[in-house]
Amino acid sequence: MNRDDVTWAGYWAAVPTPFHADGSLAPELLTRLVEWYVGQGVHGLVVNGTTGEWFSQTADERKQVAEVALAAVAGRVPVVVACTSYTAEQVVDFARHAIAVGAAGFASTPPPYAKPFEDEIVAFYEDISAGIDAPLMIYNWPHGTSVEIGTELARRLVEIPTAVALKDSTPNADQFFATSRAVNDRVRVFGPYMSTYGYAQLREHGGDGSVGGGSLYGAPDPAFWDAHWGGDHEAALVHARRTEELFPKFWLPGGWAGQHGHYASELKAIMDVLGQPGGTVRRPRLPVTDPAKLAEIRRIVMEEPLLKAQAEAAGGAATGAEA
Repeated sequence: MNRDDVTWAGYWAAVPTPFHADGSLAPELLTRLVEWYVGQGVHGLVVNGTTGEWFSQTADERKQVAEVALAAVAGRVPVVVACTSYTAEQVVDFARHAIAVGAAGFASTPPPYAKPFEDEIVAFYEDISAGIDAPLMIYNWPHGTSVEIGTELARRLVEIPTAVALKDSTPNADQFFATSRAVNDRVRVFGPYMSTYGYAQLREHGGDGSVGGGSLYGAPDPAFWDAHWGGDHEAALVHARRTEELFPKFWLPGGWAGQHGHYASELKAIMDVLGQPGGTVRRPRLPVTDPAKLAEIRRIVMEEPLLKAQAEAAGGAATGAEA
């Protein structure tokens, strides 16, 4: 397999997994959230990734989340189910289930906590590829794995027989673009192209898409890619500049945590202001509850015209934690 075996491209939302305030799964909110993303025109979804808090779910819950999300999508956009786990055998088990219930492919980081050497990372993915013949998205997430898939390692990994895509969430932008240039002829590359610098790299050297932690803006996020593909580069740059101005107000450099709480905690607080059905987080994540921080999040939202319009259209109502 290679990049030509899939059509994955554009803006993909990394779907937050909604939980109720008591910590239980909220499948009804997940169904509504997936429907909202598809209605906004996203080009694909990633389920049970970092934003999806896979690490706080049981194996059965992870499979339930995949089933609910895929049923809600009903084939309208491709869905990649993240199957990260500690052994190749565990990844393969989750991946087999995901493919059986309709996923277009699956994703995995290197094994968390283990801090494997490069040869071990290659062997890990080779074992996964040998265990299931399905499209594989390699996921570089150094904040969660304590290992970095650099450019030379990426060159080795894209030769894995079932590798078709790389989702690269390195905080090192220069390394990302070097990797993208090195491997995007072999696999689909998803990363930080939605910035002024990223867009210049995208136009000159190619690239395929971005996976956002949810989608704050909704339709304008996939519209960036539609504008790029249609040759309306100024429209794409307008949104790139918009996100460049907004995101540092919410996220720490590297996108691993928020200014007011952990990444998923901050994201779900923002979603609540926007009326998106995100529910709340599950321990070990803690929700943002400090009134001053919540007021600051709301202030930032209401100062951004597109987000303000979304929040006002939703009535600014809470939609998740108390559902």
